[in-house]
Amino acid sequence: MSLKTRLQSDKILIAPGVYDGLSAALATDAGFEALYLSGAAVAYTRLGRPDIGLSTASEMADTMALIADRTDLPVIIDADTGFGNALNAQRTMRVYERAGAAALQLEDQTYPKRCGHLADKSLISTSEMAGKIAAMADARASEETLIIARTDAIAVEGFSAALDRAEAYVEAGADVLFIEAPQTRAQLETIGTQLGARIPLLANMVEGGTTPITGADDLEEQGFSIVIFPGGIVRALARTAQDYYQSLHKNGSNKPFADRMFDFDGLNEVIGTKEQLERGARYGSGE
Repeated sequence: MSLKTRLQSDKILIAPGVYDGLSAALATDAGFEALYLSGAAVAYTRLGRPDIGLSTASEMADTMALIADRTDLPVIIDADTGFGNALNAQRTMRVYERAGAAALQLEDQTYPKRCGHLADKSLISTSEMAGKIAAMADARASEETLIIARTDAIAVEGFSAALDRAEAYVEAGADVLFIEAPQTRAQLETIGTQLGARIPLLANMVEGGTTPITGADDLEEQGFSIVIFPGGIVRALARTAQDYYQSLHKNGSNKPFADRMFDFDGLNEVIGTKEQLERGARYGSGE
């Protein structure tokens, strides 16, 4: 089922954040229907840096291709600002679509952007963002590839301005709307009430961020179609990795940490080593 078809359902879609083939495989095995390739998560893991526009389009495309090689689930990819003007946004569409993305999320920040839950953001004009959306729609190879238009206007221009921008982005051809960083439950409810009946809405849950953490069922009742948890896996793994390295440094052994990690056979089972070797042997035998 394509992402476009899935969004015709009334049931909200939960898309966990992933950042490489392993995290994508684990999320797929957990039973999710779609994944979210977070630009922040790639910056955190590949660069060890914050989400302030340091990741490149090529790094994201490379990561997308590796994930597409590991899972058949549709992947929403963070396209940041399109990495430039409308022509850059068109190229980003073509490159990401070829890499296997099912949807591209484009935002109206200036470049370089920063995490939607950080302060001191700045925006391009509504008309420039609308032009980027239209340009991406013209560039996509398949109508099944969705454009998710994100506005960061709440923190910069206010809530009413964010709603106005959202309306303009729908007119420009957005398939899904993402109003970033609502500050209250009332704002979430207003977004759902005013827009949810006309276009799929995406909500972003960031632990410790600006938006009140809200469960998927609750968001569904408010009119949202997608909820993403983009950086949760990195925050969980970073905490575990910090504890692991401190334990190893202190003890000179992994034994004190053994109950919190896979052993050699356990990890090989998770990543399907046996099945891969058996498949390779079949090809080698000429069967």
